[in-house]
Amino acid sequence: MNKRKNYSGAFKAKVALEALSGEKTLSALSSQYGVHPNMITQWKRHAVEGLEEIFSGKRQKADSSREFEIKDLYSKIGQLTVERDFLSKAFNR
Repeated sequence: MNKRKNYSGAFKAKVALEALSGEKTLSALSSQYGVHPNMITQWKRHAVEGLEEIFSGKRQKADSSREFEIKDLYSKIGQLTVERDFLSKAFNR
């Protein structure tokens, strides 16, 4: 059985940008990089969708909600640590 190849994000971006430029056909890019044309089409679509998110500001909203979630989790960790210490002192009399 063949293993799937994992391509780096930089490689995918490079191929997608070349596909978006339109200087070469998908078959030419496929031959050049050894990637199936359907993969190049998917990477191209993901690149276009990513650009829409960057310019629409959705990425910033996701980052701010993630920061809030991280702060909430850190406060929960602190609370659980205090409770654990309290209970360990209470039962080790």
